Amino acid sequence: MTLFSGFVTYLIIWWLVLFTVLPVGVKQQEVVEKGHDSGAPQNPHMWKKILATSLISGILWAIAYFVITSGLIDIRPAADAFK
Repeated sequence: MTLFSGFVTYLIIWWLVLFTVLPVGVKQQEVVEKGHDSGAPQNPHMWKKILATSLISGILWAIAYFVITSGLIDIRPAADAFK
């Protein structure tokens, strides 16, 4: 895995994990002020979610890196079939 493909893999994993972490712990506002969306979270805790997303993504990326570099899954033969 090259540096670029490792970075791209991490970014894809990061975005997927972010979208799964976003709804965790969301509470709606009890009193909705005029001009505010009724579905907007009271306190989204974005910094906590970004930190959790980064940690989870790092762990998943390390697993993916190990699987790819160890040869457990080799996609090169499948790619050669399309040549």
